[in-house]
Amino acid sequence: MPKGFVYILECSDGSFYTGSTIDLEKRISQHNSGQGANHTRKRLPVTLVFVEEFNRIDDAFYREKQIQGWNRNKKIALIKNHLELLPKLAECQNESHYKKWLRLRSATKKQEQSILNMQTFYSPGKLLLTAEYVVLDGAKALAVPTVFGQHLKVEPIDQTKIIWTSFNKDNTVWFEEEFTIKQITSSFTSNNDVFNRLIQILNAAQQLNPNFLSGNTGFRVSTSLEFPKNWGLGTSSTLINNIAQWAEVDAYSLLDLTFGGSGYDIACAQHHSALIYQLENKQPQVDTISFNPSFSEHLYFVHLNKKQNSREGIAHYKANKNHLAETIQDINALTDAFATCDTLNQFQELIDQHESIIGKITNQRPVKEELFKEFKGSVKSLGAWGGDFILVASKTNPTDYFKSKGFDTILKYDSMVLNK
Repeated sequence: MPKGFVYILECSDGSFYTGSTIDLEKRISQHNSGQGANHTRKRLPVTLVFVEEFNRIDDAFYREKQIQGWNRNKKIALIKNHLELLPKLAECQNESHYKKWLRLRSATKKQEQSILNMQTFYSPGKLLLTAEYVVLDGAKALAVPTVFGQHLKVEPIDQTKIIWTSFNKDNTVWFEEEFTIKQITSSFTSNNDVFNRLIQILNAAQQLNPNFLSGNTGFRVSTSLEFPKNWGLGTSSTLINNIAQWAEVDAYSLLDLTFGGSGYDIACAQHHSALIYQLENKQPQVDTISFNPSFSEHLYFVHLNKKQNSREGIAHYKANKNHLAETIQDINALTDAFATCDTLNQFQELIDQHESIIGKITNQRPVKEELFKEFKGSVKSLGAWGGDFILVASKTNPTDYFKSKGFDTILKYDSMVLNK
């Protein structure tokens, strides 16, 4: 995994912008040329006032999330290297980093070591903008990580067991279980499908790294989602990538041993900007790109109020591969066109072409024909057809239209897509 940088920019209006990147010089140049985040684009020029380097980009991204939650005075203290002031300047004593500081002050030596040994991991969610289904057979796909992801926190304990708790976006518990290390190595099964899947993932991680969970130390583990599970942004893929980081194994290999799939979602979990993903000889190839549509204010994501199971569409796709080479060639060309498109009209034309091709090979009607015939803009399915989010391109704000249809979860492009 590449090195990463956390940076703070001072904008022309005096506000601060915090970001993370693997290429600092290139990213600062993008910000000042108007190709950066929406916040900086409207407040040029920007000046780099703080940089922190990390050995891993995911650590940099976690640090970015932490700093973004700070108030202005605390950021100024960090910029000026007045580190001793940081705890006092915390906005709220309930913030996780401040609670950790308080715990360290009062902890015994043993407790202090446990806190210091705590590991945290983070992975962004995913959206597949092009090449749904055919990405499985080597088509080029345009994918974007989302600003919503999943955290994994691991804390050593003195017992040889795992105490696992998974939290929803609203901090309610959706899964919790205690189990022994031995149950993992023996591929234990129960009547709980979620528990069985977790055991499978941890067992697969052990296969890839026999030293993982091999000692006498147990762990208290928690996961925290930043999005509702039914949004389909990658509850599983972000977990796979987080566990892979913890186990120090290859996330793509861990995916192959557990859920399977093309792997584009793992690529999104490991990057913080748009990317072109392609399987070449069944090996993932990832190229990060600058994808900042000048018309992004006309792009929206609308949730269809359900989580879609992709198995049916994939099954039909696999049964209709008569013209696969030609289809992949067409989708590759469309993906390249999407990535370089510079007008809304062209983008809408590309959506319509893409929907037509995928509809034919899956024997499904495009979502606009199925649900939104009278809508004047363009609508594109993302990932498995029939659920999760759709991408809407419209010259006018479509919020009222979709709410009138019963679809209340509508996010603007810049509110959904991670672009660092």
